[in-house]
Amino acid sequence: IVERGYPPTLREIGNHMSIRSTNGVNDHLRALERKGYISREGMKSRTLRLTKLPPGLENGIPANEGNMVTIPIVGRVAAGALTEAIEECEDSVRIDRMLVGQQRDVFGLRVAGESMIEAGIHDGDYVFVRKQLDARRGEIIIALVGDEATCKYFFPEREHIRLQPANSEMAPILIPKSDWRGSSILGVVVGVYRRIH
Repeated sequence: IVERGYPPTLREIGNHMSIRSTNGVNDHLRALERKGYISREGMKSRTLRLTKLPPGLENGIPANEGNMVTIPIVGRVAAGALTEAIEECEDSVRIDRMLVGQQRDVFGLRVAGESMIEAGIHDGDYVFVRKQLDARRGEIIIALVGDEATCKYFFPEREHIRLQPANSEMAPILIPKSDWRGSSILGVVVGVYRRIH
């Protein structure tokens, strides 16, 4: 509404929020109506109006400093061939907690390389990573192989661990299970930040 001067359609809301069905969007909007945050004129398109903002929000921006969290940027990670290990803390960013959920132990890394571009992670982006030593099949992880860190999809297989790039021009990294240790996973990627120059 602020950007365009008019509210979005149900389909536009669904596309933006990754909700396939307009009925699903309607269910969410009805819940917001019941709580008094929005009003609509029947089922007409573009009639959505904000009636009040959630607590702690002012002009859509968190007013409460308690919603902010500091994420340390601890270095860089390869998203191409394996390169340097994660370096010590070089900076930090303050972001709204909403962007990382209720995650604890989140750190940031700067990505170098183009092996994850088909997953929307580009050279120079920052990834937010939840520290953990395990991951589910298909999650994007930060893995430490030897002394080197990399960002890849995680696929445990019978004979080896496959670290799969999201770039059709690059081959996966295959690590024999005998070489895979509990300390090989540094964390799971929970968000991406890109600076627009």
